[in-house]
Order: sequence, then C-alpha cells, then structure tokens
Amino acid sequence: MVSDLPFQSGDRVALMINGLGGTPISELYLLYGYAHEQLAGHGITVGRNYVGEYCTSLEMAGCSLTLVKLDSELESLLAAPAEVAMRIF
Repeated sequence: MVSDLPFQSGDRVALMINGLGGTPISELYLLYGYAHEQLAGHGITVGRNYVGEYCTSLEMAGCSLTLVKLDSELESLLAAPAEVAMRIF
C-alpha cells in the first residue's frame, strides 16, 4: 500500500481502521497493529489513530483502512475540540 501512495520515510499520518459493522473490535485492533508495524518499517509515523465503527453497513464483515498525510495545520485541526449534534432515541 505504501509504495502505491505518495508517502515516504519521515511522513506523519493519521491511520483509521473502520469496522463495517460485523467485525469484532479485537480484529480491528489486530489490523491496526499490523498496519502500524508496516508503516513504522517504512519510516512513517502514525500521529493520530482511529479504530472503531465510524461508517458501517449493517452487520457487514470486513473493514476499511484510511491513511491521511498530516501537516502541522491538519494535525492541529484534528486535535481541536469539536461538538457533534446527535439525537438519541
């Protein structure tokens, strides 16, 4: 994956492992660990990480992996406090 994308040694990234609804969180963390290890092997630092179900498809098995190259502005925006409007039934 790293060789197909514009990442290089020294980059900082945000890494998201998103479950699709039917994959146990323990398996998502296993994938995160493997992805983190592979990125570190290429000299890429994970600056922010997200593991969980952020966008699901009912009880679909599997997951998605997303990498975003961070710069100082984007990293500070991701770290900023935020409020989310939601309605609980």
